[in-house]
Parts: sequence; structure tokens; C-alpha cells
Amino acid sequence: MLFTMQSPFEITGDILKQILDYSSDEIFVLDGEQRIIYVNSACERHYGLKPADVMGKYNLELFEKGYWKPSIVPLVFKEKEPVTIKQTTYIGAELLTTAVPILNEKDEIDLVVITSQELQNYKSIKSEKEKSPINSAGLNPITNCENMKNILKMCEKIAKVDSTILIQGESGTGKGVLAQYIHDSSKRSEKTFLKINCAALPEDLLESELFGYGEGAFTGASKYGKKGLLEVADQGTLFLDEIGEMPLSLQAKLLQVIQEKQFIPIGKNELKKVDVRIIAATNRDLVEMVKMNTFREDLFYRLNIIDIHLPPLRERREDIVPLTYNFLYKFNKKYEMNKIISKECQDIFHLYSWPGNIRQLENVLERLVVTSEANIITKDDLPELILHNTNTQTEYLLPSTLDDAIEHVKKTLVAESFKKHKSSRKVAKDLNISQTRAVKLINQYCGDVTE
Repeated sequence: MLFTMQSPFEITGDILKQILDYSSDEIFVLDGEQRIIYVNSACERHYGLKPADVMGKYNLELFEKGYWKPSIVPLVFKEKEPVTIKQTTYIGAELLTTAVPILNEKDEIDLVVITSQELQNYKSIKSEKEKSPINSAGLNPITNCENMKNILKMCEKIAKVDSTILIQGESGTGKGVLAQYIHDSSKRSEKTFLKINCAALPEDLLESELFGYGEGAFTGASKYGKKGLLEVADQGTLFLDEIGEMPLSLQAKLLQVIQEKQFIPIGKNELKKVDVRIIAATNRDLVEMVKMNTFREDLFYRLNIIDIHLPPLRERREDIVPLTYNFLYKFNKKYEMNKIISKECQDIFHLYSWPGNIRQLENVLERLVVTSEANIITKDDLPELILHNTNTQTEYLLPSTLDDAIEHVKKTLVAESFKKHKSSRKVAKDLNISQTRAVKLINQYCGDVTE
């Protein structure tokens, strides 16, 4: 007698999607034109991108934006055999990636299934530069924000010249990181990058640190004298953080350095000539300080040749997820942990205002990695300060229903295709739909189409 065992569950597309989304490995599926037709939710922790932001895009488009390197796709399309390589993502994840081609009867690639597994629990020594949000992969600073991407493009241009730069923004927005990025992108990148916090030292000590001093210049001075940071940074870059705290007496000497490329060390009579690029930063309103006569107007205009305003984290919320995972990877490695963060925590992070900006987010992630009891960081592990001050509005939450998620994906695919092709006929061909439907969707998501 034959017995048939019936399962109470039917593996529908929705159930299969849930299963794949619970996979700890990242799963990408590309079509024969190297367009991403499926990705599971693991991509969010690897790239800070939601699946809806990835699906429908071409692999090369994301690779050229620096989300990972190297690319495995050209290898698998060349070999038409399974390929495995090690990859690094722009938020610091290290992945062991395997690409498997699925061939048709003509020996052509119809699909490529790519799986990526995190390489955990290994020890590595990193320099201080690599520990910053400019990651060790040598890629761009971490951002999904269009405003920040435009700022980075401008920084790449101004890095090629030696104009002084003034970076303004709230405390913790990454002004020092941006200064380092400009230096690394410049012709001075092989030379010294030095930073001094003008608010951290008293006036006399700040002066001696900047300009140096001669033998016996003052009580307690080294009998051999000392080079100042300006001289040490010759041919390189000097980053003056919190420039608004510099005393007026030193502002005049700094102005001379910028204008004449020379200065006199304390206790000496000889002029020192230097070729140093000055990048200054402040979280204060220097225009108001000029009006109050607490900051020199001539120095302000010399520093303000190129002015960069860094937005606070609350104005670039699309960067919260990638920065969260960047710091999570960083502190997991530092403390030899393997903590992950819950979706509930991410939603709370997305709603919180982050008055301390990126620095506060970094400090919170370090605390959570160290103090959370379980491997999964949950809402119960969050500091009371964040829980009590989280904005309860839901405008930044991810789609809460399947229909909302599908609508979001549809809108993204249509908008991206129309932006690229500028034609309903080409959009129809690109998305494999009728032109009538393409026109309807373009009108719905992109405005009226007259063709």
C-alpha cells in the first residue's frame, strides 16, 4: 500500500522569499545581461542598500559606484564556470563570494547565482586611517546620500589644487574624515597629513605646537628647540580643527603663513619657508564671530576660498544603515565579537535625531557590541537616551506590507529605466512589458509622457 504524506505548507513564492531573506548568506541573481533580478535582505548589512534599491540595476552600475571590489561577474561570464573570490564591501565587510552560471542549450549564460558569506573571526592589524569611516578598501567615504555624493565629487576636484578649504558642520559630522579624504585624493597624498585641535590646547602651547620654538625660547622649553607642525607638515597638509577657537593673536600669524608661506618660530629671528596646504574646520558661525570681532575678517576670507558644508546625520538618514554596519564590523573585529543588529533597532536608529551625528552613532555601536548579552542586539540593549528621544513619526520606516514593498520596487524599476532611456518604447523593451503598460507606469511614477 502506498502512503502519501501531505505537507501543511505549500512553498509559494512569498514563503520562498521569506526563507531566502532569513539566510545568513547574501544571494544575488543576475540575468544574461548582468542585471540584478533578485537579491535577499542580507545585502543591506553588506552595502547599506535595501533590496528595492538594488533590484533592476545592472551589476556594473553598482560596482562603478564602489559598493564592492573586485567584481566577480566578468570572471564568471568569461569562464562560464563557477568562480570563487574574496571581496571587500565599502562599509568594511569581507566576503567569500561564489558565482555559479546557469547555461542554456546554446551554452550561453541565462542566469548567474551569486552567494556571499562573511569572513568572520579573523585578526587583522589596521592603521588609524583604516579605522576611520574611509574604509580599508580604499573606496569613497561611506554614503548613499546624493548631497554627500555631490560634496565628494567637489572634493575630488578641489583636491587637485592647493586652495585653502573651510569645512563647516555640526560636531561629529565627519569634518576630519573629509579633510583626510581630500588629502588622500591630492598630489600631496604621499606626504604628511597632520591634525591639531585648536580648542584642545591653551594659547601658548598651541602657538609652540604650530610654529615651533628655538633653544631656550621659554621656561621649560627643550634645550634643542622644537619644530612646529607647520614645518613638519611641509609639502603635506595641515588640518586645523575647531579653527574658531584659535586666539586672535595666533590668527594673525596663521594669516601670514597662508599669504606668504613663511613664519618665524618662537624665540628665533629667522624666517621659515613652508609649502603646506591648510584645511580648517569649525562647528561655529564664523560670519557671526567676524561681526563680533572675535575672528579676523581677513583670515576668514583667506580660509573661505573653498567652503564645504557637511550636513548633519539627521539630514542624510539614508547613511544610517551603512554607517551602522560599518561600525558594527569595526567593533566586532576589534573586540573579537560576532554581534548582529535587529531590524527593530535599525528602525529606531532611523527615527532618532542623532544630535551627536556620526560620532554619536559610532560610540553607541561600540557600547552595544561590548555590553549586549546576546549575539543579536535588540531594542532592550539601546541606551535610554535614544529610546526616550526617538521620533515616533513613521515617515522613515521601511514598507510595512508586501503590497507597499512591491509598489516601491515597481516605482524604482520604472523610474530608473525611464531616467536611462527617456522613451516609453525602450522602457517597455527594458522591462519586458507592453508599451501601453510602460506609458501608464511612466505617467504614474514619472509624470506625463507625450510620445
